[in-house]
Amino acid sequence: MMSGVYPSLLALALMIPGAAAVPQDAPPAPPAPPADEASVAMTEVAERMTVPVRIADAGPYRFVIDTGSERTVISRQLAHRLGLPAGRDVTVVAMSGSTREATVMIPSLRLSSVPSIGVIQAPALDAGHLGGMGLLGIDTLQAHRITIDFDTGTMAVAPSVKRRQTEPNRGDEVVVRAKSLFGQLIVTDADVDGRAVRVVLDTGSPISVGNVALQKLMRRYTSRFEPLTMTSATGGIVQTQYAHAGRLRVGGIAFQDMPIAFADVPPFHRFGLEKRPAMLLGMNALKMFRRVQIDFPNREVRFLLPRNVDRSRACQTSINGACMG
Repeated sequence: MMSGVYPSLLALALMIPGAAAVPQDAPPAPPAPPADEASVAMTEVAERMTVPVRIADAGPYRFVIDTGSERTVISRQLAHRLGLPAGRDVTVVAMSGSTREATVMIPSLRLSSVPSIGVIQAPALDAGHLGGMGLLGIDTLQAHRITIDFDTGTMAVAPSVKRRQTEPNRGDEVVVRAKSLFGQLIVTDADVDGRAVRVVLDTGSPISVGNVALQKLMRRYTSRFEPLTMTSATGGIVQTQYAHAGRLRVGGIAFQDMPIAFADVPPFHRFGLEKRPAMLLGMNALKMFRRVQIDFPNREVRFLLPRNVDRSRACQTSINGACMG
């Protein structure tokens, strides 16, 4: 495994006939944002959210915001177009296993309010497996908060600093605390029907993925598992078993009948979670909310509940498959 690089747990591509092709041309540059926070239009490509990124003076290009990837990744196509110099080959661990991949040297990278980052040695992978022209990983995002606003179709990235106290939440907002491991946020206050589960937040995955230990637990509540084939960021095939969870609680939120793909994949071994029930919480769960804010320095996630949710009826109200309690 390459030091510090774990691209895409994470960028998964559901193998669906007729899926949209990855755009090769850059979109028009967005209007200049405020100095302290930048809000830009986001686009769904194969269920992944992308934002404009500038490399040196070129771009913008669409990159996926991927909280499940430790390092930033660029597509081979874009690296070739920009004539980026080659770096050393590295071992990349993805959902489908380990492969040797070439890297390139990105001279500088900038995303709206994120200050320009200097030279980055980035694995160069095929754009068709990334859902965009690259992935923005934890190395770029770890000092920031990310706000995904599903109501307005915008994504904001802004600097964040560690607070002494947690800011109070609004009445229609649930705050979930997390721990940091290798830069990723892991929620330990979670369970499936009362059995403890570790949850890794992963904006780069269109669907939530559970490990085999969680699948064994789920067999007590469902016998209907269907095969689902995925491809990893490196193009490798991942065979999974697909089912709906009975009741998954994450902090103060309880999801009901949420789709999960199960497989014994390397990310769980990376986090030391292969023997205990664990899952990667993907975009299919996050998009149930009006807004999701992920704050890395403060290790918290804020979920803005759907409108007209009665918080007094603890876990008796179900909105789009999510029971709010």
